Amino acid sequence: MSQSPSSNDPSVIERDELLSRIQELEERCRRSEDALRTLEEQNRILGDSAPFGIFVIDTEGSVFGANQKMIDMLAWPEGRDITQLNIFNHQPLVDSGVADSFRRCMEKRTRVTSDHSCLTDAGGCAHLRYNISPVIDKTGRYTGIIAFVEDVTELKLAEEGIIASEKKYRLLFESAPVAMVERDAGELKQHLDRLRADGISDLHSYFDQHPQELIRCMELIKTVDSNSAFLDLMEAQTWDEIESGFKMTNSPEDFMRMAQEIILMVAEGNISHEREDTFMTLKGNKKSILGKSLPLFGHEDTLSRIVIAMVDITKRKQAEEALRTSEQLFREQAMQDILTGLYNRRYLYQSLSDQIERAKTNGSVISLIFMDLDRFKAVVDTHGHLNGSRTIKEVAQAIRETIEKPAYAVAYAGDEFVVVLPGFDPSQALGQAQKIKTRIKNRVFLRDQGLEIRIQSSFGIATFPYHADDMTNLLAAADHALFGAKGSGKDRIKSFG
Repeated sequence: MSQSPSSNDPSVIERDELLSRIQELEERCRRSEDALRTLEEQNRILGDSAPFGIFVIDTEGSVFGANQKMIDMLAWPEGRDITQLNIFNHQPLVDSGVADSFRRCMEKRTRVTSDHSCLTDAGGCAHLRYNISPVIDKTGRYTGIIAFVEDVTELKLAEEGIIASEKKYRLLFESAPVAMVERDAGELKQHLDRLRADGISDLHSYFDQHPQELIRCMELIKTVDSNSAFLDLMEAQTWDEIESGFKMTNSPEDFMRMAQEIILMVAEGNISHEREDTFMTLKGNKKSILGKSLPLFGHEDTLSRIVIAMVDITKRKQAEEALRTSEQLFREQAMQDILTGLYNRRYLYQSLSDQIERAKTNGSVISLIFMDLDRFKAVVDTHGHLNGSRTIKEVAQAIRETIEKPAYAVAYAGDEFVVVLPGFDPSQALGQAQKIKTRIKNRVFLRDQGLEIRIQSSFGIATFPYHADDMTNLLAAADHALFGAKGSGKDRIKSFG
């Protein structure tokens, strides 16, 4: 007759201790997730304050973040989680061509700007402009797409009004809230036609060989008129002030490239072009504008009347850059420990789980070092919490100095650290732990503060697949080994088992 193990049985005690440590790890994970939710709420408030729609997708097309304005633009059902939306499967986005623009950005890893009809007519919206940019991290890895979407209905209506009715043109030109300039490229068009008649068929090569001709050709484009919105944009009172004081912010090389682009467009008779430029106003303020050129009806052949509509996108560009920077910063902060600069537990749980799944496929090993500092409380009690934090930071640096990629270190909690060693077997992991232990033991800490602190440390090692078959159990096994090292006198390294 079998006898059940008693509460004093060593195997029962060891199991209970292991379960206790697992529960402690789960509690730490919960606290980490609470902190992340607070950070994500701050990010949401920033996004919802933007004057245009913003949404971010992952590499598979699934939305994992959007502000309220974007949710409204997408006509997404109220109460339904926006993260359920995949742009490549959402039929309205597919039918409108938006999904194709995202796919083009994703495939070419380059910014794409495209106009599409609104998915809803709320507020009189008829046209949306999608400014779609790839998100690239510091290592150059493509991680998804961020899109800024604005209602360009008014600009579209202005363009259509100019083309459709010469009779209404002057009234629109003078009263339009969009900055407009009328220019005459007729003389330039005639000059380019004469060059062709003289046998110069390849104008591109001609201007490469005679760059001074670009300046002469640009002088042939005459400004006929401008509206008050343009004067306001330039922060000027009269056109004469603009002619004497206007400066592009482009470098000479950029200006020559821009000039060649404009001149070749005139040569081809295709000036319906949209471009972004920057310039300095007469008061010295830098402006970013989006310009759209159109020949007036009846002047398509001579190009003697060209209207250029300019939208001030300075604030939008600043907001895009700020949000792009914030998005990247939030991503980094979500994965990085602020004090030490090492990775944090969120990164550990995500990356280690992925690495173990890959290791299961390719049959590789992964070792884990769980370590902490011996009698660290005495350092804090003697020298204060600030010096305690400084010591933790120096310890992190010491760990970082002993490891090489793909190995990485994690600031786990307080004076606890985890080192992940892909491809290390138990023997190699033991050698790595000894290196870290020696580096810390031989280092004098807080010298910058006029102190000389010596520290010892204890280590627990576990290896997949020998000691555990998943992330949680691997962490628990390494933690259990550390517990054993601490219990046997500290300043030791112990492997699981």
